[in-house]
Amino acid sequence: MASNLKVIFLFLWLLQCGGGSVEVQQKPPIQVALLKEGISIPCQVIFPYMPEYTNFSIFYYWINSLGKKTSIYNRSENIVIPSGKENKTATISYNHRIMPLENTSYTGTYYCEVKWNNVQKTGKGVFVLVRGTGYIDTSYGWEILVTFTTLLAALSITATALLLWKRKVLCPRRNQLNILRQKVETQPPSASPPPPPVYDCLNSQQVDVYSILENNTNNPSPRKSPPRKTPKKQATLQESSDTLYENI
Repeated sequence: MASNLKVIFLFLWLLQCGGGSVEVQQKPPIQVALLKEGISIPCQVIFPYMPEYTNFSIFYYWINSLGKKTSIYNRSENIVIPSGKENKTATISYNHRIMPLENTSYTGTYYCEVKWNNVQKTGKGVFVLVRGTGYIDTSYGWEILVTFTTLLAALSITATALLLWKRKVLCPRRNQLNILRQKVETQPPSASPPPPPVYDCLNSQQVDVYSILENNTNNPSPRKSPPRKTPKKQATLQESSDTLYENI
């Protein structure tokens, strides 16, 4: 009983130290393939360097869009444990290439399955999309984008030309007035013409007045000189003033 317990504990210790677990991984999960070209099915096997895990078989198969399973390829492996790697975990890739792909019906999920004596592991699979046009769609997309941009530019230029033509036809006088205004504003001040003379019409009465003034200027009347005082009158005035003073 004690010996059996020792074996069990030893086995558990070996599993803990050397890993003791196996696994199958497939990356990336999605791939795109073209017709007449090949595709590589990834298969990464993880196992410990132990005698019971160094011998295994690998099976490749795929399931199409209708759910039909088809075997592709299988191989057997017998790994030699490197010195100093006992009970260590090993990771080895076993990718299988399929070529060429004849038609798009090869679209589906491809699996890698590994079998040991008492263990069987299957990867999560890789979905492969098989296309027959390649990158032609991308070029068409660029052509459509360029064509659409060119069309928009042509429509924009045409609309602008129509607006300018309509404005020129409907508003010719406004354009002429603007041109004349610009010419007048651009002329220097010295070049402006002098203001026209202003004439005033005279009525009949004003004509008579001017005629009378003209007659007066032609025949001036003699001026009367003021009378001069004689010495006699001056003497009489002086005498009267003296008499007045004496009476006072």
